[in-house]
Amino acid sequence: MVYACIRCGATEDLDRLLYTCPSCGGLLRVRDENFEALRDRGGDEWRRVFDLRRAVGVEALQGIFCFHELVLPHVPLEDVVYLGEGHTPLVRANPELADWVGAEFFVKNDGQNPSASFKDRGMASAISFLNHYLRTRRPGTVLGICASTGDTSAAAALYLSYLPKAAVRSAVLLPRGRVTPQQLSQPLGSGARVIEVPGVFDDCMRLVEELADRYEVFLLNSKNPVRINGQKSFAFEVAQQLGWAVEDATVAVPIGNAGNVTAILEGFWDLRRLGVTDGLPRILGVQSEHADPVARWRSTGRYEPVRVRPSVAQAAMIGNPVSFPKVRQLVEEEYRDRFTCVSVTEQEILDTMLHVNRHGHVVCTQGGEAVAGLRKALAQGLIPATGRFVCDSTSHQLKFAGFQEAYFAGTLDPEYEVEPRPELVNRPVALEASAEAVAEHLGLRPRKAGRRPNVL
Repeated sequence: MVYACIRCGATEDLDRLLYTCPSCGGLLRVRDENFEALRDRGGDEWRRVFDLRRAVGVEALQGIFCFHELVLPHVPLEDVVYLGEGHTPLVRANPELADWVGAEFFVKNDGQNPSASFKDRGMASAISFLNHYLRTRRPGTVLGICASTGDTSAAAALYLSYLPKAAVRSAVLLPRGRVTPQQLSQPLGSGARVIEVPGVFDDCMRLVEELADRYEVFLLNSKNPVRINGQKSFAFEVAQQLGWAVEDATVAVPIGNAGNVTAILEGFWDLRRLGVTDGLPRILGVQSEHADPVARWRSTGRYEPVRVRPSVAQAAMIGNPVSFPKVRQLVEEEYRDRFTCVSVTEQEILDTMLHVNRHGHVVCTQGGEAVAGLRKALAQGLIPATGRFVCDSTSHQLKFAGFQEAYFAGTLDPEYEVEPRPELVNRPVALEASAEAVAEHLGLRPRKAGRRPNVL
């Protein structure tokens, strides 16, 4: 296993903490130099291996390391940190919701991960890597650090807290006033040192990049390629849940800092190269109009960072995604016409979140963003209307309950450009403690005389 620069092609051993190429400063991938040997086993055998592991009792193979050879095969199972992450369900949309979106589809609910977001996939691989590094290199105390809009900090603090306190410390940088109270409570509860700075995520990211360049720290943002390898497991699981047939599938993914979409693109490509799947799915990237540099690049062919405006999908508030060079390379070399990107309004994001959750789901604002993007892409004919559709809901709805409450109360800041729709507003009603008052409010009619109640 080596670090490989996507710009100059230089490689470095995977026994160091690296985030950019020492030669040219380019972004790094983790590359398995023995990948061709894996191909010799054939797709049929790998499908059997991955399917059978779901039934065995080896703890380290129950999470993302079910796909051990495709995540970090150099990390022995004894060093794997497993907190219950991965293998989140594909939940089918009910017929009413499918009609509203324009096709039958599934939501992959990554809010069911331990810290309630998809970030646990990357943290499981990064912290397992760090656990192995600590045992073999004995570097002394290591500081794990990240910039975050909420979910990364929650996952990083949680997984770091599992390691010995004498070996690791945890710190997170958050944009002041841009993180929900629920998300802020998570790193605080896990014991991390939380630092709030003025600005937006991009400002926090600039600071941690400088710290990673100048000091010995373990960077836990998606710029760290060992984290990306864990997030590939989303693609592996979707393929497995779809019976390893994905060429007819479209996967809608919120883009944010572009680390997750990079991992998903890489993950499906790994499976295709191994012969495990029948081809590549179509990837539908989705961004808010308040921060949509990738959507603009896909429509114009030119990439330029944008100045972000506030978004209810807070992980979307990134005007210059750090992993965009990886996305561009993967799209241009492998996906070509199988990568589409759309932008949606803040109104569409929040309305869609509420609408989807009224039909049996618990998607976050980013999940609402993904479903809104799928609905728009289908309506505009940007993707085929046939096949199977999967939407990535990256986090749990309860982390964003404040946006729902503000929507219902009509108190959302005008900067979000969202007007509550009366049919989606739901507020508690205060009544006296009387069955008659409740029945009258609910429009119940008295039972006819002589009719006995149903008895179970």
